[in-house]
Amino acid sequence: MTLEAPTTTDRIVVLDPVTGSVASAVPVATAEVVRDAVERARTAFPGWAMTAPADRGALLRTAAEHLREHAAELAELNTRETGKVPGDALGGVEAGIGTLLQYAELGPLHRGEALRGQHGAADWTVPHPRGVVLALTPWNDPVAVALGILGAAVVTGNTVVHKGSERCPATIRRLNELVAEVLPEGVLVGVDGDAGTGEALLAQDGIAVYAHVGSTATGDRLTEVAATTRAHVIRENGGNDALVVDADVDPDWAASQAALGAFANTGQICTSVERIYVHRAVADAFVEALVTEADVRTAAPAAEYGPLVDERLRALVQGHVDDAVARGARIRTGGVLPDGVGTAYPATVLTDVPDDALALTEETFGPIAPVRVVDSFDEGLRLAASDRYGLAATVLTNDTAAALRAAATLPVGTVKVNAVFGGAPGGSAEPRGASGSGFGYGPHLLDEMTTTTVVHVEAAPARAAADPTATATPGDALADTSTADAEGFDR
Repeated sequence: MTLEAPTTTDRIVVLDPVTGSVASAVPVATAEVVRDAVERARTAFPGWAMTAPADRGALLRTAAEHLREHAAELAELNTRETGKVPGDALGGVEAGIGTLLQYAELGPLHRGEALRGQHGAADWTVPHPRGVVLALTPWNDPVAVALGILGAAVVTGNTVVHKGSERCPATIRRLNELVAEVLPEGVLVGVDGDAGTGEALLAQDGIAVYAHVGSTATGDRLTEVAATTRAHVIRENGGNDALVVDADVDPDWAASQAALGAFANTGQICTSVERIYVHRAVADAFVEALVTEADVRTAAPAAEYGPLVDERLRALVQGHVDDAVARGARIRTGGVLPDGVGTAYPATVLTDVPDDALALTEETFGPIAPVRVVDSFDEGLRLAASDRYGLAATVLTNDTAAALRAAATLPVGTVKVNAVFGGAPGGSAEPRGASGSGFGYGPHLLDEMTTTTVVHVEAAPARAAADPTATATPGDALADTSTADAEGFDR
């Protein structure tokens, strides 16, 4: 059963992807509201930029505690609008709160560098906030991603206009309200709306930074506009992350990693495993285990394995499966639209997938595990690198030399060895190609949110002492002035 949300020009209506009932209805910001939002942020910027970093950090800590009191409310809104399973939704809120607390500590410590120059001179660098940040954030982990951008922008002295995805407008609206209650007027201004609202925001003067997590198409649009506005662009966009499985690993363990990467959050993660290159020596056992992993997830209750966010995404996912089958791929499990209300989709395993299938060349953003058998680990690396995206990639191998080759050659922001997810606290990564540019999280995001002034200081020569025996005649000053004037006219 296909359900479509009723559409109007003045509000966004979102359907619950599990029940099909209306989950939220949020008004779309008018042109006047958009203009006012940017103006409020511009007006607040000078005072906020002059606020001591420690005071900004203290307010972020207060905001984090305020959000903690409303964590269950935000998680429930998220689940209702996007179908994110309750545990993951609450985990996303908690992760966002943790990020705010991290930036509350890192912000006051963000500093420049001392430079050694000539004797008697001093050089150093000073970071300064850029101005108004336009934050455009996604729906798949809305609270965690938004708070990462907002925290880094605010603690470095910027003000923010924030528009989240139209797929979770009530979640983002409530998040903006809660954070703005703690901060001074205009430091964070939320704007509700759709793609047209985003275009209206881009048309406003006085925005210094476009910070975006979402589709490559939107990221390309921001870069295009920034060529005229000169705004600084930070973008983490689509990914088509590869998993390369070597011959020397346990195929059951490798399949569990592949299933985690491909099926977690129903495949709706920026760094989901989107394509799999498995060594022929372990391919049969790997596929058999992966099919079992997929079937377990499909049979799980909705509280553990959720739906896709909406009918639009489900149609795209099915289109990628149909395209692969038309090109010769085999469906080993899943791949068929289920009956009933909502936008559920089964965990799906495809084999014999040709290199030109959409499931291998484009981001699917759904629970699809397309498998391509290779004859060597290096062939898998070559195919993994042959892609326009550059977000992340994973290799599973017991060969240290092979792992080092992967780290040295894969053109992506993050290379993971023997774990599809994970990383040390405080890490940062920079995507490549169609996946974006700039550090979108971690300590390096503080650098992205600031400009750097280099200060060079030398001692001025001492003023010469006046000769106490010298006397001036009454006409000296006038004579000097007359000479200067005459020289000026001569020139």
